[in-house]
Amino acid sequence: MTAGVEIPSNLSGWRFSVAPMMDWTDRHCRAFHRAMSRRARLYTEMVTTGAVLHGDRQRLLGFDAIEHPVAVQLGGSDPGDLARAARIAEAFGYAEINLNVGCPSDRVQEGRFGACLMREPALVGDCVAAMKAAVPVPVTVKCRLGVDEQDTEEALDAMAEAVVAAGVDGLIVHARKAWLKGLSPRENRDVPPLDYGRVARLKAARPELPIAINGGVATIEAAKERLGQVDGVMVGRAAYTEPAILLGVDPEIFGEPAPVADAFAAVEALAPTIHDAVASGTRLHAFTRHMLGLFNGRPGARAFRRHLATAGMAPDADLATLRAAVAKVSRERPPAREAA
Repeated sequence: MTAGVEIPSNLSGWRFSVAPMMDWTDRHCRAFHRAMSRRARLYTEMVTTGAVLHGDRQRLLGFDAIEHPVAVQLGGSDPGDLARAARIAEAFGYAEINLNVGCPSDRVQEGRFGACLMREPALVGDCVAAMKAAVPVPVTVKCRLGVDEQDTEEALDAMAEAVVAAGVDGLIVHARKAWLKGLSPRENRDVPPLDYGRVARLKAARPELPIAINGGVATIEAAKERLGQVDGVMVGRAAYTEPAILLGVDPEIFGEPAPVADAFAAVEALAPTIHDAVASGTRLHAFTRHMLGLFNGRPGARAFRRHLATAGMAPDADLATLRAAVAKVSRERPPAREAA
Protein backbone atom coordinates (compact mmCIF):
# COMPACT_ATOMS: atom_id res chain seq x y z
CA MET A 1 0.00 0.00 0.00
CA THR A 2 1.50 3.29 -1.13
CA ALA A 3 0.39 5.17 1.98
CA GLY A 4 2.03 2.60 4.24
CA VAL A 5 -0.81 0.73 5.97
CA GLU A 6 -2.13 -2.77 5.40
CA ILE A 7 -5.85 -2.51 4.67
CA PRO A 8 -7.82 -5.31 6.38
CA SER A 9 -9.15 -7.90 3.92
CA ASN A 10 -12.73 -6.99 4.81
CA LEU A 11 -12.01 -3.46 3.56
CA SER A 12 -10.09 -4.55 0.46
CA GLY A 13 -12.38 -2.69 -1.92
CA TRP A 14 -11.87 0.49 0.09
CA ARG A 15 -8.98 1.57 -2.15
CA PHE A 16 -11.64 2.97 -4.51
CA SER A 17 -15.27 3.60 -3.64
CA VAL A 18 -18.31 5.47 -4.91
CA ALA A 19 -19.71 7.92 -2.41
CA PRO A 20 -23.14 7.64 -0.81
CA MET A 21 -25.31 10.27 -2.54
CA MET A 22 -28.90 11.04 -1.62
CA ASP A 23 -31.42 10.37 -4.41
CA TRP A 24 -28.64 8.94 -6.57
CA THR A 25 -26.91 5.83 -5.27
CA ASP A 26 -29.97 3.62 -4.90
CA ARG A 27 -29.94 -0.12 -5.61
CA HIS A 28 -30.49 0.37 -9.36
CA CYS A 29 -27.58 2.78 -9.59
CA ARG A 30 -25.37 0.40 -7.64
CA ALA A 31 -26.23 -2.53 -9.91
CA PHE A 32 -25.28 -0.37 -12.90
CA HIS A 33 -22.00 0.72 -11.34
CA ARG A 34 -21.16 -2.86 -10.39
CA ALA A 35 -21.39 -3.86 -14.06
CA MET A 36 -18.31 -1.69 -14.67
CA SER A 37 -16.19 -2.58 -11.65
CA ARG A 38 -15.99 -5.75 -9.60
CA ARG A 39 -13.76 -4.17 -6.97
CA ALA A 40 -15.06 -0.67 -6.22
CA ARG A 41 -16.85 -0.45 -2.90
CA LEU A 42 -20.37 0.91 -3.32
CA TYR A 43 -22.43 2.73 -0.69
CA THR A 44 -26.13 3.15 -0.11
CA GLU A 45 -27.76 6.50 0.22
CA MET A 46 -27.77 7.66 3.84
CA VAL A 47 -30.49 5.90 5.84
CA THR A 48 -31.49 7.36 9.20
CA THR A 49 -31.71 5.23 12.28
CA GLY A 50 -35.37 6.17 12.68
CA ALA A 51 -36.16 4.87 9.20
CA VAL A 52 -34.29 1.62 9.83
CA LEU A 53 -35.91 1.01 13.20
CA HIS A 54 -39.45 1.98 12.25
CA GLY A 55 -39.73 1.98 8.46
CA ASP A 56 -40.00 -0.51 5.61
CA ARG A 57 -36.67 -2.24 6.02
CA GLN A 58 -36.84 -4.26 2.84
CA ARG A 59 -37.44 -1.13 0.78
CA LEU A 60 -34.78 0.85 2.61
CA LEU A 61 -32.08 -1.79 2.98
CA GLY A 62 -32.81 -4.51 0.44
CA PHE A 63 -30.23 -5.03 -2.27
CA ASP A 64 -29.20 -7.57 -4.87
CA ALA A 65 -26.23 -9.84 -4.29
CA ILE A 66 -24.69 -8.59 -7.56
CA GLU A 67 -24.02 -5.24 -5.83
CA HIS A 68 -21.40 -6.63 -3.45
CA PRO A 69 -19.16 -5.36 -1.96
CA VAL A 70 -21.70 -2.80 -0.73
CA ALA A 71 -21.77 -0.75 2.47
CA VAL A 72 -24.64 0.99 4.23
CA GLN A 73 -24.39 4.55 5.47
CA LEU A 74 -26.37 5.37 8.60
CA GLY A 75 -27.42 8.77 9.88
CA GLY A 76 -28.00 9.25 13.58
CA SER A 77 -26.45 10.31 16.86
CA ASP A 78 -27.93 8.03 19.50
CA PRO A 79 -25.46 5.21 20.24
CA GLY A 80 -28.20 2.75 21.17
CA ASP A 81 -30.26 3.44 18.06
CA LEU A 82 -27.18 3.22 15.87
CA ALA A 83 -26.21 -0.11 17.40
CA ARG A 84 -29.68 -1.53 16.75
CA ALA A 85 -29.74 -0.13 13.21
CA ALA A 86 -26.27 -1.49 12.52
CA ARG A 87 -27.32 -4.93 13.68
CA ILE A 88 -30.36 -4.85 11.39
CA ALA A 89 -28.28 -3.66 8.43
CA GLU A 90 -25.59 -6.27 9.02
CA ALA A 91 -28.26 -8.98 8.96
CA PHE A 92 -29.17 -7.84 5.43
CA GLY A 93 -25.61 -8.69 4.39
CA TYR A 94 -23.83 -5.35 4.18
CA ALA A 95 -20.05 -5.53 4.20
CA GLU A 96 -19.54 -2.32 6.19
CA ILE A 97 -21.47 0.10 8.38
CA ASN A 98 -20.59 3.76 7.81
CA LEU A 99 -21.64 6.68 9.99
CA ASN A 100 -22.46 9.98 8.30
CA VAL A 101 -20.61 12.87 9.98
CA GLY A 102 -20.42 14.99 6.84
CA CYS A 103 -23.82 15.89 5.37
CA PRO A 104 -24.57 19.63 5.81
CA SER A 105 -28.28 19.69 4.91
CA ASP A 106 -30.91 21.38 7.07
CA ARG A 107 -32.53 18.00 7.65
CA VAL A 108 -29.49 16.51 9.35
CA GLN A 109 -28.88 19.64 11.42
CA GLU A 110 -32.42 19.46 12.75
CA GLY A 111 -31.88 15.80 13.62
CA ARG A 112 -28.50 16.39 15.30
CA PHE A 113 -26.54 14.18 12.94
CA GLY A 114 -24.40 14.57 9.84
CA ALA A 115 -21.80 17.33 9.73
CA CYS A 116 -22.95 19.01 12.94
CA LEU A 117 -21.48 16.02 14.79
CA MET A 118 -18.03 17.41 13.97
CA ARG A 119 -18.65 19.57 17.04
CA GLU A 120 -19.21 16.48 19.21
CA PRO A 121 -16.33 14.07 18.62
CA ALA A 122 -16.83 12.34 21.97
CA LEU A 123 -20.42 11.49 21.00
CA VAL A 124 -19.25 10.16 17.64
CA GLY A 125 -16.78 7.99 19.52
CA ASP A 126 -19.60 6.63 21.67
CA CYS A 127 -21.62 5.89 18.52
CA VAL A 128 -18.72 4.03 16.92
CA ALA A 129 -18.07 2.02 20.07
CA ALA A 130 -21.73 1.01 20.28
CA MET A 131 -21.80 -0.13 16.66
CA LYS A 132 -18.49 -1.98 16.99
CA ALA A 133 -19.93 -3.90 19.93
CA ALA A 134 -23.05 -4.74 17.92
CA VAL A 135 -21.69 -6.03 14.60
CA PRO A 136 -18.72 -8.06 13.32
CA VAL A 137 -18.30 -6.13 10.06
CA PRO A 138 -16.13 -2.99 9.77
CA VAL A 139 -17.50 0.25 11.19
CA THR A 140 -16.26 3.41 9.49
CA VAL A 141 -16.93 7.14 9.69
CA LYS A 142 -17.25 9.66 6.87
CA CYS A 143 -16.54 13.16 8.12
CA ARG A 144 -15.50 16.67 7.09
CA LEU A 145 -12.43 18.72 7.95
CA GLY A 146 -14.61 20.71 10.31
CA VAL A 147 -17.66 22.97 10.27
CA ASP A 148 -18.15 26.70 10.11
CA GLU A 149 -15.48 28.55 12.10
CA GLN A 150 -13.77 25.45 13.50
CA ASP A 151 -10.02 25.21 13.10
CA THR A 152 -9.56 22.27 10.75
CA GLU A 153 -6.35 21.13 12.41
CA GLU A 154 -8.01 20.88 15.81
CA ALA A 155 -11.41 19.62 14.62
CA LEU A 156 -10.12 16.78 12.45
CA ASP A 157 -7.55 15.70 15.01
CA ALA A 158 -10.22 15.60 17.72
CA MET A 159 -12.53 13.53 15.54
CA ALA A 160 -9.78 11.10 14.58
CA GLU A 161 -8.68 10.68 18.21
CA ALA A 162 -12.24 9.95 19.36
CA VAL A 163 -13.06 7.38 16.69
CA VAL A 164 -9.70 5.64 16.89
CA ALA A 165 -10.15 5.26 20.65
CA ALA A 166 -13.56 3.72 19.92
CA GLY A 167 -12.05 1.15 17.55
CA VAL A 168 -13.08 2.59 14.18
CA ASP A 169 -11.95 0.53 11.19
CA GLY A 170 -11.43 3.44 8.83
CA LEU A 171 -12.03 7.15 8.32
CA ILE A 172 -13.24 8.73 5.08
CA VAL A 173 -12.53 12.45 5.02
CA HIS A 174 -14.33 14.84 2.68
CA ALA A 175 -11.50 17.34 2.24
CA ARG A 176 -13.66 20.42 2.61
CA LYS A 177 -15.23 22.15 5.57
CA ALA A 178 -18.99 21.89 5.91
CA TRP A 179 -20.59 25.30 6.17
CA LEU A 180 -23.80 25.03 8.12
CA LYS A 181 -24.56 28.74 8.26
CA GLY A 182 -24.71 31.03 5.25
CA LEU A 183 -24.16 28.48 2.47
CA SER A 184 -26.58 26.05 0.89
CA PRO A 185 -25.46 22.41 0.53
CA ARG A 186 -25.13 23.06 -3.23
CA GLU A 187 -22.88 26.09 -2.64
CA ASN A 188 -20.91 24.06 -0.11
CA ARG A 189 -19.88 21.69 -2.92
CA ASP A 190 -17.38 24.30 -4.13
CA VAL A 191 -16.88 26.66 -1.18
CA PRO A 192 -14.67 26.72 0.85
CA PRO A 193 -11.82 25.21 -1.20
CA LEU A 194 -10.66 21.63 -0.88
CA ASP A 195 -7.66 20.98 1.34
CA TYR A 196 -6.11 17.64 0.43
CA GLY A 197 -3.00 18.59 2.37
CA ARG A 198 -4.92 18.51 5.65
CA VAL A 199 -5.99 14.91 5.01
CA ALA A 200 -2.44 13.96 4.06
CA ARG A 201 -1.18 15.43 7.35
CA LEU A 202 -3.70 13.36 9.28
CA LYS A 203 -2.52 10.23 7.48
CA ALA A 204 1.10 11.06 8.23
CA ALA A 205 0.23 11.55 11.90
CA ARG A 206 -1.81 8.32 12.08
CA PRO A 207 -0.17 5.82 9.73
CA GLU A 208 -1.96 2.92 11.40
CA LEU A 209 -5.45 4.29 10.59
CA PRO A 210 -6.92 3.46 7.15
CA ILE A 211 -7.88 6.83 5.67
CA ALA A 212 -9.74 7.51 2.42
CA ILE A 213 -10.16 10.91 0.82
CA ASN A 214 -13.30 12.32 -0.81
CA GLY A 215 -14.06 15.51 -2.66
CA GLY A 216 -13.28 16.84 -6.12
CA VAL A 217 -11.71 13.68 -7.54
CA ALA A 218 -13.04 13.50 -11.10
CA THR A 219 -10.78 11.05 -12.96
CA ILE A 220 -8.97 7.77 -12.37
CA GLU A 221 -5.68 9.62 -12.89
CA ALA A 222 -6.57 12.04 -10.08
CA ALA A 223 -7.55 9.11 -7.86
CA LYS A 224 -4.17 7.45 -8.43
CA GLU A 225 -2.44 10.70 -7.51
CA ARG A 226 -4.32 10.93 -4.22
CA LEU A 227 -3.48 7.29 -3.45
CA GLY A 228 0.11 8.40 -3.05
CA GLN A 229 -0.96 10.12 0.19
CA VAL A 230 -3.82 8.06 1.62
CA ASP A 231 -5.17 4.50 1.55
CA GLY A 232 -8.38 5.00 -0.40
CA VAL A 233 -10.23 7.39 -2.66
CA MET A 234 -13.98 7.94 -2.69
CA VAL A 235 -15.40 9.47 -5.87
CA GLY A 236 -18.80 11.14 -5.83
CA ARG A 237 -20.45 13.16 -8.59
CA ALA A 238 -17.92 12.22 -11.26
CA ALA A 239 -18.80 8.53 -10.91
CA TYR A 240 -22.45 9.45 -11.36
CA THR A 241 -22.29 12.01 -14.16
CA GLU A 242 -19.45 10.26 -16.05
CA PRO A 243 -20.05 6.62 -15.05
CA ALA A 244 -17.79 5.21 -17.78
CA ILE A 245 -14.79 6.24 -15.67
CA LEU A 246 -15.59 3.20 -13.53
CA LEU A 247 -14.37 1.01 -16.38
CA GLY A 248 -10.86 2.09 -15.45
CA VAL A 249 -11.11 1.23 -11.76
CA ASP A 250 -10.24 -2.46 -11.81
CA PRO A 251 -7.31 -2.25 -14.26
CA GLU A 252 -5.89 1.08 -13.08
CA ILE A 253 -6.48 0.89 -9.32
CA PHE A 254 -6.51 -2.85 -8.59
CA GLY A 255 -4.41 -4.22 -11.46
CA GLU A 256 -7.18 -6.57 -12.60
CA PRO A 257 -9.12 -6.81 -15.87
CA ALA A 258 -12.31 -4.78 -16.16
CA PRO A 259 -15.45 -6.94 -16.08
CA VAL A 260 -16.57 -5.64 -19.49
CA ALA A 261 -14.82 -4.17 -22.51
CA ASP A 262 -16.68 -0.88 -22.79
CA ALA A 263 -19.85 1.06 -21.99
CA PHE A 264 -21.88 -0.88 -24.56
CA ALA A 265 -20.91 -4.15 -22.93
CA ALA A 266 -21.81 -2.70 -19.52
CA VAL A 267 -25.38 -2.16 -20.69
CA GLU A 268 -25.60 -5.75 -21.91
CA ALA A 269 -24.10 -7.04 -18.67
CA LEU A 270 -26.89 -5.31 -16.78
CA ALA A 271 -29.59 -6.42 -19.25
CA PRO A 272 -30.74 -9.54 -17.35
CA THR A 273 -31.14 -7.54 -14.15
CA ILE A 274 -33.14 -4.85 -15.96
CA HIS A 275 -35.29 -7.45 -17.72
CA ASP A 276 -36.19 -9.21 -14.49
CA ALA A 277 -36.84 -5.95 -12.63
CA VAL A 278 -39.13 -4.56 -15.33
CA ALA A 279 -40.98 -7.87 -15.49
CA SER A 280 -41.56 -7.54 -11.73
CA GLY A 281 -43.04 -4.06 -12.06
CA THR A 282 -40.02 -1.73 -11.79
CA ARG A 283 -40.07 1.13 -14.29
CA LEU A 284 -37.22 1.21 -16.81
CA HIS A 285 -36.55 4.80 -15.74
CA ALA A 286 -35.46 3.54 -12.32
CA PHE A 287 -32.32 2.25 -14.07
CA THR A 288 -31.89 4.58 -17.02
CA ARG A 289 -31.99 7.79 -14.98
CA HIS A 290 -28.57 6.72 -13.67
CA MET A 291 -27.22 5.98 -17.17
CA LEU A 292 -27.66 9.31 -18.92
CA GLY A 293 -23.97 10.21 -18.83
CA LEU A 294 -22.69 6.79 -19.88
CA PHE A 295 -21.84 7.76 -23.45
CA ASN A 296 -20.70 11.32 -22.88
CA GLY A 297 -18.21 12.34 -25.54
CA ARG A 298 -19.40 9.85 -28.15
CA PRO A 299 -21.36 10.81 -31.29
CA GLY A 300 -25.00 10.03 -30.63
CA ALA A 301 -24.83 10.58 -26.87
CA ARG A 302 -27.40 13.36 -27.07
CA ALA A 303 -29.78 11.19 -29.09
CA PHE A 304 -29.31 8.43 -26.49
CA ARG A 305 -30.29 10.78 -23.69
CA ARG A 306 -33.21 12.19 -25.65
CA HIS A 307 -34.61 8.74 -26.37
CA LEU A 308 -34.44 7.78 -22.70
CA ALA A 309 -36.03 11.08 -21.69
CA THR A 310 -38.99 10.42 -24.01
CA ALA A 311 -39.61 6.77 -24.88
CA GLY A 312 -37.77 5.64 -21.77
CA MET A 313 -40.32 7.36 -19.54
CA ALA A 314 -43.30 5.47 -20.97
CA PRO A 315 -45.03 3.04 -18.59
CA ASP A 316 -44.35 0.16 -20.99
CA ALA A 317 -40.70 1.02 -21.63
CA ASP A 318 -38.50 -2.06 -21.40
CA LEU A 319 -35.12 -3.46 -22.29
CA ALA A 320 -35.84 -3.03 -25.99
CA THR A 321 -36.35 0.69 -25.35
CA LEU A 322 -32.93 0.93 -23.76
CA ARG A 323 -31.30 -0.99 -26.59
CA ALA A 324 -32.96 1.33 -29.11
CA ALA A 325 -31.40 4.28 -27.28
CA VAL A 326 -27.98 2.61 -27.25
CA ALA A 327 -28.25 1.96 -30.99
CA LYS A 328 -28.16 5.72 -31.55
CA VAL A 329 -24.60 5.93 -30.17
CA SER A 330 -21.57 5.50 -32.38
CA ARG A 331 -19.33 2.57 -31.47
CA GLU A 332 -16.26 4.33 -32.79
CA ARG A 333 -14.00 5.32 -29.96
CA PRO A 334 -14.10 9.07 -29.28
CA PRO A 335 -10.83 10.97 -29.54
CA ALA A 336 -8.85 11.16 -26.30
CA ARG A 337 -9.65 14.22 -24.25
CA GLU A 338 -6.83 16.65 -23.76
CA ALA A 339 -5.67 17.10 -20.19
CA ALA A 340 -7.08 20.24 -18.58
